Amino acid sequence: MDILIPIISAFLALLVGTQFVSITLVVLRKLCWRRAASDDRAGVTIIKPVCGLENNLRRTLQSSLSIDYPQYEILFCVASPDDPAITVVRELIATHTIADAGLLIGDDNVSQNPKLNNLWKGWRAAKYDRIVISDSNVLIPPGYIDDLRECWSPVNSFVCSPPVGTETQGPAAALEAAFLNTYQARWQLVADFLGIGYVQGKTMMLSRRELEHSGGLSALGNEIAEDAAATKIARRTGKKVAVVREPFQQPLGHRTYSQVWTRQLRWAQLRRSSFPLAYSAEILSGVLPAVVLYCVLSMMHVISWIGLPVLIACWYSAEVALAAIYRWPLGLTSPLAWILRDLLLPLLWILGWFTRGFVWHGNSMTSLKRSNLKRELSESQT
Repeated sequence: MDILIPIISAFLALLVGTQFVSITLVVLRKLCWRRAASDDRAGVTIIKPVCGLENNLRRTLQSSLSIDYPQYEILFCVASPDDPAITVVRELIATHTIADAGLLIGDDNVSQNPKLNNLWKGWRAAKYDRIVISDSNVLIPPGYIDDLRECWSPVNSFVCSPPVGTETQGPAAALEAAFLNTYQARWQLVADFLGIGYVQGKTMMLSRRELEHSGGLSALGNEIAEDAAATKIARRTGKKVAVVREPFQQPLGHRTYSQVWTRQLRWAQLRRSSFPLAYSAEILSGVLPAVVLYCVLSMMHVISWIGLPVLIACWYSAEVALAAIYRWPLGLTSPLAWILRDLLLPLLWILGWFTRGFVWHGNSMTSLKRSNLKRELSESQT
């Protein structure tokens, strides 16, 4: 018992310290930003996969046609000729005649990833070496390409941005923003600050010539998620991944709890499949593990119960400060969304280990690694 108390106390201190140190690092990253872009403003191709009528689709696609950059093209890629988004894309292209934009329709079965299959035709048609793969639900600022180019350097093979959930409508959307902003975006910014950045597929700038040396676009299909494959390519080639200074916005609009849960469970499966060691540590995130350890110490009469609400208040006050400094959505209900998120994290973590499939934009997919998937398919055919 004597040795157990200092171990639990040290572990609690580690969890609490991690919360406050991580937020401090993200704030320092913003305040100490020193990256500067070169004068090279080479042409850029933006490939934008589109599938279905998502929330705010017209607005987010329109923002892609108003970028302040001297030389860029944008290729909208749609897999199905029956996709209702095609009408929206054609109308936008027709009303933005100055923009160098095109619509490509069709699907190429080059991987188990439907997004890559949709992107393939754009990859072949791109006329510039620098390519940005940009999801259709990202709100593009006028300085989008310059923001990415600011981080471009010979040591970085990918430049990316996590999404920041904005314009939430309803409590479910607020919950999704709680996952995206002060939790997932925070940890990606921490990793970037420490020089161990990883790719997020919402926005991803790369060199086509450089990626071709690693197998081309199809190499991003070596993992179930293209951003995980990109991260591993960067690690394998000795390069780094950079993250933009200010993450780009994703206007969420209305969400249902089912949509939020399905999306977070899908991402949990993808992280577990590609990075199982890092995923194992996720059980320690959120306030719940710290609360459990505090309660154990209180029951052992080591610390007073009165400190528990103080701990919780300080824990979420740090997130309030982070959201305020970055001007991320913040309201009276934000702490409630953060608390609900932290209560869900252990359940998501457990299900992430045992769930093996999901549906993405109407496509049934498995979170098994590619080698395991091939083995299962082979066994099913014998």
